[in-house]
Amino acid sequence: MSQTRPAAVAGSFYPDNAAALRQVVDGHLSAAHKSLAAAVAVCPKMLIVPHAGYVYSGGVAALAFAALEPWHERIKRVVLLGPVHRVAVLGLAAPTVDAFETPLGRIPLDKAALAQLGNLPQVVWSDRPHAQEHSLEVQLPMLQSVLDNGFALVPLAVGQASPTEVAEVLERLWGGDETLIVISSDLSHFLPYAQARVKDSATVQRILDFAPALNGEEACGAAPLNGALLAARHHGLRSRLLDLRNSGDSNFGDKDRVVGYAAVAFDPPPPADASSEEAVLGAALLAAARQQIAAHLGLTVGKSPLAAPTALHQPGATFVTLHDEQGQLRGCVGRLEASRSLIDDVRSNAVAAAFHDSRFMPLVAEEWPGLQIEVSVLTPAQPLPARDESDALAALRPGVDGVTLEWHGRHATLLPQVWAQCPQPTQFMAALKHKAGLAADFWAPDLQLSRYQVRSFSEPMPLGDEKETPP
Repeated sequence: MSQTRPAAVAGSFYPDNAAALRQVVDGHLSAAHKSLAAAVAVCPKMLIVPHAGYVYSGGVAALAFAALEPWHERIKRVVLLGPVHRVAVLGLAAPTVDAFETPLGRIPLDKAALAQLGNLPQVVWSDRPHAQEHSLEVQLPMLQSVLDNGFALVPLAVGQASPTEVAEVLERLWGGDETLIVISSDLSHFLPYAQARVKDSATVQRILDFAPALNGEEACGAAPLNGALLAARHHGLRSRLLDLRNSGDSNFGDKDRVVGYAAVAFDPPPPADASSEEAVLGAALLAAARQQIAAHLGLTVGKSPLAAPTALHQPGATFVTLHDEQGQLRGCVGRLEASRSLIDDVRSNAVAAAFHDSRFMPLVAEEWPGLQIEVSVLTPAQPLPARDESDALAALRPGVDGVTLEWHGRHATLLPQVWAQCPQPTQFMAALKHKAGLAADFWAPDLQLSRYQVRSFSEPMPLGDEKETPP
């Protein structure tokens, strides 16, 4: 006998009458179409959407769902992940019912897709976490409207689960163009309006930069979101912010205690042009770094891809940055001046980052499957003259400039990638001074700043499926 999970929050988070609900959803989608800057020539693979009542976050969520309408006939399966709010779950909870229901109709579950998760220890099978959970349910009426009820659903309620555990589940369900992944999450909760705007802006920047280390104070859906970011980075998706607001921006919101909402799309990568000089250079540098580290661990890896470009043998300055399987920094070493060939600089810095960064223990072979390597090729540094700190802060370009500080023998540099963790110039400068052993409010007339840019090459974020083994 077929079993259905009935709507639990109809009448509170959204109207419980089908005609009224369709009118509300159509109104949000119509407004969203007018707000979208331009049609996008690619269908998003993944969306991040909020899950509050429609009067608060419906307009933000609609901007994400409206982006799907040109491809509504292509999407046949929606993998929907959201956090649990009422029932504790260790891992990810998959339902055993056959369908979910809203006032707009019945949505069948993709039982074949769910069966693919059967042997994963982090997946538990229970309808109880789903029974009253709103983080998944509130997405359904908009999906039904945009996709004309022509899709099957894979709903997963996420409790205590690591990014790697969530990413492993998504990898099983990734599929092709027919599969859409939706991550349900609000941002900060119950901060004053101005404070929430600053906090949520920083969180969104980290999301856009695929930093899979969000916490529950930044996003209530941090558990599914961190795993989704790990998987999105692994697949080379491109992030795109659609909207960022909070409940104080609605007609019903109290600006003293607000909840943050964002809509983010993640698009498939453009077709790779493996023959381009830049692509060849990046592949060669990453291969050289990985091979050098592997040799020191006694591991065997494949040969270098493609023919080596002549740029490898020109003088160059690089940094090699390592991250572990959780996306956490595992080592970073480099040079600011080009004193040897690009390939030699990368090889030397790769070994130093893996085994001689004083902040970390030397890398061991057990960490190899989750290791992710990034190579940054630096432009020559240029002085950044500033009469005072306000001048320096005004001149900095977030996300673009790497900065070096020198003062009386103290020296520090931060790559442009650090803007992902310090999105505001004041934060970035404070972190730079902290690295140099200086107080956050320190300034001196003879303090010297310089800035540079980088060309960054990254491996896909690994999910533990590498095949290299000891000889």
